[in-house]
Amino acid sequence: MRPLFSVFNVVALLLLALCALAYKLVQLPPAAPTPPKLQLAQTSAVPVALYFGDSQVRTLIRQTRSVQVVQKTPVTMAQSALAAWAAGPAGGGAVAAVPKGSAVPTVWIHGEHFVVDLPASYSSLNYGASGERMLLCSLVRTLLEQRGKDVMFLVNAKNVPTLLGHADLHAPYAREDCANE
Repeated sequence: MRPLFSVFNVVALLLLALCALAYKLVQLPPAAPTPPKLQLAQTSAVPVALYFGDSQVRTLIRQTRSVQVVQKTPVTMAQSALAAWAAGPAGGGAVAAVPKGSAVPTVWIHGEHFVVDLPASYSSLNYGASGERMLLCSLVRTLLEQRGKDVMFLVNAKNVPTLLGHADLHAPYAREDCANE
């Protein structure tokens, strides 16, 4: 007669028990992950100088406004200033350069140079030569208030000769180009 607890039978029984245990462990639902602890970024209020036209579209009116920024990098400061500029003036006889609710231009910085991408809707504004110059110069003076050398303009991410048919956009605008405004 053969022994019931032979070495082969004991090893096979252990393997069978391990397989059953492994099968049970695989069938268990996964543990719920712990959610990450998110920390919201702290914003800080930073004063920026914004320029708007007067009611006669002859001179620029300076207004200081406080904008909220997450980081005080030159790009975020410039983009926040342009968002406040597009929102329009806060009274004081100043006139907005673009209609309320207009899209905010996008800005990049390359060294000492700003590159501003104006939305395509700006090229359909019904402005004359002085209105177009006021729009461009208010942007130039707003961006170059604290840093930078000049501002180059794109329209809808393309180099164009002019925005509304009056001002030349091939060359960058420096602070001196808008000094008499």
